[in-house]
Amino acid sequence: MLTPNFFTTTFVFPIINLLLLFNKGLLFLRIPGAFGLAIIGLTVVIRLILHPFFKKQLETSKKMQDLKPHLDKLSQKHKNDKKRLQEEHMKLYQQAGINPATGCLFMIIQIPVFIALYNTLSLFLLNGNGSKIIAQINNVLYHPLLRIQSIDPWFFGFNLALTPAKSGLWYYFLIPVLTAVLQFGQTSVMTPAPVETHSDASLASKNKGTEKDGKKDDTGDFQKAMSVQMKFIFPLMIGWFSYSLPVGLSLYWNIFSIFSIMQYRKINPKS
Repeated sequence: MLTPNFFTTTFVFPIINLLLLFNKGLLFLRIPGAFGLAIIGLTVVIRLILHPFFKKQLETSKKMQDLKPHLDKLSQKHKNDKKRLQEEHMKLYQQAGINPATGCLFMIIQIPVFIALYNTLSLFLLNGNGSKIIAQINNVLYHPLLRIQSIDPWFFGFNLALTPAKSGLWYYFLIPVLTAVLQFGQTSVMTPAPVETHSDASLASKNKGTEKDGKKDDTGDFQKAMSVQMKFIFPLMIGWFSYSLPVGLSLYWNIFSIFSIMQYRKINPKS
């Protein structure tokens, strides 16, 4: 499971060492719930490392939102010439200093980090304190002082290795609810409603019910449906995962969501 390769050496091993560094420090200070707090500390550090990419994504999103009325006008003006429309869009992007691809940069970079985090937490939370897995973890540590004999999964009354689905305790079911609510909040602030100008509204009114090439142009309806799905369906899906996976993984996800909301509000205080 911890076989050295490019992915584990680059992502998984450093995360394991950082997690146990936090855990050892908290245990030394005799702070209760050390492993849970170590997960929170690890999440904060990773969030701060990813912040420049997150900030760039938000800045690009804001510029794209500001350009939307101009993009809509170009779409209407060159609706029968796709090549010209693409050229005009690219000119507008260049004038505004926007690279549309950077909007996906944060998500792309986050994928291997999240996979590494999932693999790391799974080692501790899904495999228990078996001697075999403990030996594997100790073999990849950077310093002997980080070595462990076991991990205490309890965090303020919650067993981080237990799933709400198998807990049989009512308060564990609050975890997936909280996870879904936080994910809804994160999705809501990061997917603002489309800006509609007066000219856009007038144009939409004129074109209402018209058809293009014999078919109704329902692009706007499709985009609206996708936005609704992202806003409501995705949080429900994450909530279901939280119900089925160990509480420790939900702890990471919830702290990540809280920091995303806080950082978005800091960058966009008026939104």
